[in-house]
Amino acid sequence: MDDMAMEARSRAGNKFKEGLNCSESILQTFNELLKNPLNSESLKMASGFGGGLGHAGCMCGALTSSVMILGLYQGRTTPQIDREPVYNLAHEFHDRFSDQFGGTCCRVLNPHEFDTPEHLRHCLKLTGGTAKLLMEYILEKGLSLPNK
Repeated sequence: MDDMAMEARSRAGNKFKEGLNCSESILQTFNELLKNPLNSESLKMASGFGGGLGHAGCMCGALTSSVMILGLYQGRTTPQIDREPVYNLAHEFHDRFSDQFGGTCCRVLNPHEFDTPEHLRHCLKLTGGTAKLLMEYILEKGLSLPNK
């Protein structure tokens, strides 16, 4: 369990260092670790979540992408599918994230001006830490991707 969590942390951190934002880093890391269930076009959907929704400073992009990943496990494709399983996962992970990092809002988590060295250093830690937390959560819950 520890090895997989540390691998997720390392990959996400490296992607952030290479220039992806927090949200892109999480989504691309887990897409790779899950053997690419999303195509490259789908990965673009994470881009606007960086900086708490395009530098608005709202919900952390690493958290939003984490919830997207949880949706791969228990999301729904029709209104007839129960939404509560994925809602429960999202809510519980949200609370775990908030407890771990002291909030969920980008401007609260990282008070430094966007794209300054201080901001980027802090975001790197949050991105890697979120990837680790998400992998630990997935493993703890025993989640597996549904068969296509």
